[in-house]
Amino acid sequence: MNYLLIKHLHMTAAGLSILFFVVRAFWSVQGSTLLQNRLVKTLPHVIDTVLLLAGMTLAAMIGPEQPWILVKIIALIAYIGVGTIAIKRGKTAKTRAIAAIIAVAIFVYIVGVAMTKSALSWWA
Repeated sequence: MNYLLIKHLHMTAAGLSILFFVVRAFWSVQGSTLLQNRLVKTLPHVIDTVLLLAGMTLAAMIGPEQPWILVKIIALIAYIGVGTIAIKRGKTAKTRAIAAIIAVAIFVYIVGVAMTKSALSWWA
């Protein structure tokens, strides 16, 4: 497979993923019924599956001696956990809003790790 093609697929999926997350988090904080739309419930899972599969393919192509990839995986797990609070599990709108901000910050950190190939992310 072509590395650049997979990389661009991964980056496109990442952009769509955060876009859909921000929209859904906003709707969650607002208490919108749009979150119940079937497309809104399924499309992010499709995008995130593409994102994850492309990421795993890239990791396999790059090789295991890249500690920054492990950092991205750990941060991804944190992003998913905080993201579920932002969209579903947060009991109050304030809790969901704070979780959404933290999730976006984690996402920005992950992008920095990917770009710098360092756990220091944007501070490298």
